[in-house]
Amino acid sequence: MENQAVALPKIFSLGFWRIVAKGIGQVMFQDNVWTGLFFLAGIFYGSYATGTPAVAWGAVVGVIVSTLTGYVLNYPAAKGLAGLWGFNGVLVGCALPTFLGNVPLMWLALVIFSAATTWVMVGLNHLLAPYKVSSFTFPFVLLTWFVLLAARTMHGLPHAGLGAPELPGNFSSAVDLSFVSLVMYWLRGISQVFLVNSWVTGLLFLIGLAISNRWAAIWAAIGSALALAFAVLYQSNGSDIASGLFGFSPVLTGIALGITFYQVNWRTFLWSLAGIIVTVFIQAAMDTFFGPFGIPTLTGPFCVATWLFLLPHLNLDKKTLQQG
Repeated sequence: MENQAVALPKIFSLGFWRIVAKGIGQVMFQDNVWTGLFFLAGIFYGSYATGTPAVAWGAVVGVIVSTLTGYVLNYPAAKGLAGLWGFNGVLVGCALPTFLGNVPLMWLALVIFSAATTWVMVGLNHLLAPYKVSSFTFPFVLLTWFVLLAARTMHGLPHAGLGAPELPGNFSSAVDLSFVSLVMYWLRGISQVFLVNSWVTGLLFLIGLAISNRWAAIWAAIGSALALAFAVLYQSNGSDIASGLFGFSPVLTGIALGITFYQVNWRTFLWSLAGIIVTVFIQAAMDTFFGPFGIPTLTGPFCVATWLFLLPHLNLDKKTLQQG
């Protein structure tokens, strides 16, 4: 374990809440309190606007629990100060109320698995360290898959929010392609990073990104737009396009490759565009693979695509790995 050269603020002090806010921002690789607050505002707006307030409160519980777990396990303070204990937990907090019923046993599972993301992240990062990549949001993905699959055989976890297990193919590719509708789909692709279906939320997320790093906002915008274009071009599920479900993983891939792990230049620009496009196909493929199980891919496509584009360790002015 790293030597703790810096001290953590006391639990529930102002400094603690700054760490919590950063944990929300780190979902999109931003170590910035204001970014996290804009993200949280977007989550609350979108959740209440769509009649699912439990998602917003689940996000709050998830990020607090996963952050507290880092304190309890005495992990390196530098990671905690950057908000790296919280970003997987906040996603678990958004996901479980989205797909499971708002019952006490769901909240118990949310607390348990939000906490688990902290040590699972550390463990997976140890496994991936020789390959010089991070686990990204895969701790959230893996643990949420476990809970959602378990819900199929646990009647104490109502799973009305999950899709019916079936093979894909029975869908309509028809979608409204008016300019206003396309803008809304584009912004929803950004909002769905936190499993929120709201174009206003997507706009708040873009503002939050721009506060921290304008290139992060640019790559989020490019990622969602390019994903939307390819989903329409290849006649994907129209309802998924309209809900922004092809955009959220490409958004994360774009931010990761375009600015987080590479310097901005023309070569990394092309590399990042390729990564975004590949993510769209991985998204469609994983939708097909997980369809018979009736569970969502979550940000799995982003993790897979970004690993595939970072593992070659190309000489593209690569930065030091920041997240994990």
